[in-house]
Amino acid sequence: MPDLTLETAVRQQHGPLYIAGIDEAGRGALAGPVVAAAVILPLDNPDALAQLAEVNDSKQLTPKIRETLFSRITHHASAYAIALEPAEVIDEIGIVPATKRAMVTAVTQLPLPAQHLLIDGNIRLPALNLPQQAIIRGDGQSLSIAAASILAKVTRDRLMMELDAAHPAYGFARHKGYGTAVHLHALAQHGPCPHHRYTFAPIRPTLIP
Repeated sequence: MPDLTLETAVRQQHGPLYIAGIDEAGRGALAGPVVAAAVILPLDNPDALAQLAEVNDSKQLTPKIRETLFSRITHHASAYAIALEPAEVIDEIGIVPATKRAMVTAVTQLPLPAQHLLIDGNIRLPALNLPQQAIIRGDGQSLSIAAASILAKVTRDRLMMELDAAHPAYGFARHKGYGTAVHLHALAQHGPCPHHRYTFAPIRPTLIP
């Protein structure tokens, strides 16, 4: 389970900073946006933190529990923000730059000024002149990153449910745009829709004459 070890270490070294955990959802999907979230937890409020004791890496949670924790995080966090980049931007600039752009936007939209960043994965955000740590599998270590992972995942899942209603042939509600057998079969039958990432394999080869 993630905890506050990393956050505590930062504060012991630098003082009572606003520490933002950052994570994304949808980086590896074939359709839909990449979504990033930034969360500043109330590190000096043990009662609020107690309400977040069940927060974990979003991949380890059921959709129902993620929805419950989404409400708790948005209620008890000191600050949070969510941003996305759509499929057309991903195709234009690439998935890694689009992911970084969404993360930067989330941080800059926080209602409190982040003073230190804990970022899931091997990602740095040079566009932000802030101290930052890239943490491999950070959503399993840092409570702040895990909280961000839930906000990003739930937000993206909700968006993919909306896309499913608009484009029911692809089964977005089931697989959320990832490359499952059902999704690949639908692509073979119907071709991509405007929300697919046209630069991603296996979509890209189907578009070559």
